[in-house]
This record gives sequence, structure tokens and C-alpha cells, in this order.
Amino acid sequence: MTHSSPNTGFARHSVRAGFERVGLIGKFHAPASGDVIQRLAQFLDRRGQTVVIETQTAQDHNLSEYPHAALDALHAHCDVALVVGGDGTMLGAGRVLAKHRIPVIGINQGRLGFITDISSQEFEQTLAPMLDGAYEIEHRTMMRAEIWRGEHCEFASEALNDVVINRGSMGGMIELRVEVGGHFVANQRADGLIIASPTGSTAYALSVGGPIVHPSIDGWVMAPIAPHTLSNRPVVLPTAHMIDIEVVAARDPSAHFDMQSFTSLLTGDRVRVRRGDDQLCLLHPKGWNYFDTLRKKLLWNEGLPKP
Repeated sequence: MTHSSPNTGFARHSVRAGFERVGLIGKFHAPASGDVIQRLAQFLDRRGQTVVIETQTAQDHNLSEYPHAALDALHAHCDVALVVGGDGTMLGAGRVLAKHRIPVIGINQGRLGFITDISSQEFEQTLAPMLDGAYEIEHRTMMRAEIWRGEHCEFASEALNDVVINRGSMGGMIELRVEVGGHFVANQRADGLIIASPTGSTAYALSVGGPIVHPSIDGWVMAPIAPHTLSNRPVVLPTAHMIDIEVVAARDPSAHFDMQSFTSLLTGDRVRVRRGDDQLCLLHPKGWNYFDTLRKKLLWNEGLPKP
């Protein structure tokens, strides 16, 4: 079955009714996730499903009894991937799995877990129907960022959450010239600037006053970090437009991608952000709803009687 997307223009790829081959990915160098990975593998074994463990995960937890494959090759051995950890683990794995169109299920062993929403303590009852084909499908837009120095692209990366341009540790503000769709927006002086996807709208961008953007919205959040001009507020932009950010003045600035990879910048460098070519396909339990996640993670009903 092929799903179409009226909002983003992406072709939705097919997802199986049930899964025979399951990949397992754990948090990098996290001993605490070993028990969960082992329990998951045994659970899948009992169900008669083929288990393939990501190589680093297998080495970290000494799981030599199962076949393993490198993260970038896992797509050739599984129909769905289970990611055990927090949102950071999902971000790292998701950037790789999205380009191979492998659907992903998040097993939460972190703190918040906006995109890893199944409890690691009680996963069996929730996972069983999902692996048999009863799930909700959600697609998350990826970002593509490039660093241009003159006419040469010095660095490129995919991001699921955000692209962040920061001032250096030496202090002082960074000055940036921002264009959207080839049109000049403003010169901004601040501690930095965040371009966030709807997925990233509940991460760093939220902490600097940005809005929460529903994942089905085809837009980016552009949010300044501690701006010099207080009227410089977060703006929601269409993903159809390229965002160009030139470093006008700064001391030792850098660009970060999902806060997991980064590159140094020089004065005159341009950071170009556009919609990526891929989407991350997330699978949720049947009946899952985004507002349920917000309510639970942000404690919106704290102190109030349950409806």
C-alpha cells in the first residue's frame, strides 16, 4: 500500500502489514540498555522473527549469539528497526535509516522521549500487535544543510531536529544575514540562530521561546537565541524556500546538526538549509495521537483531574 502526502508533496513509501525481520539498535556505550536489548531479542525469538542487531550495539552488550550488521547496512537485513534509548539515539539512527526507507519503532529508555514512545519496561504487550501489522504510521520531514565557502560546499549533513548556528566560546554576539527564498529578511545579532523542523520544535527551539509545530505542518521554525533586539521573534517558514544564513561577524562560530555533528565556520560562510530528500517513517501503537504525547511529556494536565 502506498500513502500520499497532501501536505508535503513527498511520496509515502509502502509499509508491510507484518514484519518477519527485525533490527535492534541500542544507545551507544550505554550499559543500562543491554538488558532491554537482550529481552527484546528473546521476545522476538519466541515469536519466530529473525533478529539482526546493529554491530556496535552487539559489541557493546556482548550479543554474539545473534547476527549483526552495521547501521548503514542494516536495511538489507530487516523490515523494521527497533531503536532503544532516548530521542538522541533515535536522531542518530533515524538520519541513516530514513534514506533507506526503513520504518522505525522507538523504545524509550531516555528522559522525555517525544519520538521514542514505547516504555522499555512493558514493551511486549504493545509491540506484539505492531509487529503483526496493527500500528499508526507517521512521517517526519528531514532537513538538508550545507556549508558554503565561496563557491565550494565545505560540509553537508542531514538533520531531523534542527540546524543551529552558534557564537564561539570567546564571547560576543554573532551577526548573521538571513535570506529566505532569495529575499533578504534581516541582519540578526544574537547568541545564535536555530532552524528547527516540526520534530525539533519540542527540542532546543522550544527552550528559546519557539512554538510547538505539529509534525504534519510543512514548515520550519527560525528562532534566535538571546537576540540583541527583543522584537526579533521566532518565525515559521515554508519548507519550499531555501534558507540562506551568512556569517557576517563572529568569534569562532560553529554549526551543529541535531547537536550530534558540527563544523566550524568562518566569517563569510553561508549555511543553506532546505527540505531533505527523505522522510523518517515512525510507527506508533494503534490509537496513538500527537496530542497525547504532548500532554504526557509536557505535563499539561499536572494537578488536574483526568478527563
